[in-house]
Amino acid sequence: MTVKGLLVMDVDSTLIREEVIDLLGEKAGQGQVISEITDRAMRGELDFSQALEQRVSLLKDLPTTIFENIRKTIHFTDGAKELVTELHKRGYKIGVVSGGFHEIVDKLVDELNLDYACANRLEVSNGRLTGRTAGPIVTKETKVACLEKWAAENKLNLNQTIAMGDGANDLPMIHKAGIGVAFCAKPVVRQQAPYQINEPNLYKLVDIIDSITS
Repeated sequence: MTVKGLLVMDVDSTLIREEVIDLLGEKAGQGQVISEITDRAMRGELDFSQALEQRVSLLKDLPTTIFENIRKTIHFTDGAKELVTELHKRGYKIGVVSGGFHEIVDKLVDELNLDYACANRLEVSNGRLTGRTAGPIVTKETKVACLEKWAAENKLNLNQTIAMGDGANDLPMIHKAGIGVAFCAKPVVRQQAPYQINEPNLYKLVDIIDSITS
């Protein structure tokens, strides 16, 4: 089947209701500190890479078994499964790019049968987190690069792509895509995104697509 389009989404507070690093922070006894840093980073007040390194350092010594426990507390945003089913039926590929972690994102991708994923990895030693990431950090530039790469792989022009997210680090891909959507987003994102969904239901994206393509 010919690929008709590409949707690239953020994960935390977009595909899922929660911020995974905040949930990990709670388990590490650093919940409030990490949550405050997350909020400031998503509003664009802090450099995302530095904020991530700061938060990850507070997760040191958590056991890797924590990820199974965390997955049980994560909820897909309303409409997520229905959106994926509908867009796959229409010939879209769907990918996620996350400042979160492959240790959780990969499980979500498998459950929804998504096509692509890019996220950070946490460094592990002797079954525990070291407080560092492993490999390059996913930045706002990485998100744009993934959008462009996945579009090119499917011989799509960028005007055939959709990008959706809630945080300041999603803005460059929202601007780059053919359809850029702020999803229940921080004020800075709502102000700059061409389209908005302010109800926590991902299926509302179908209404935007239909209004543009009809």
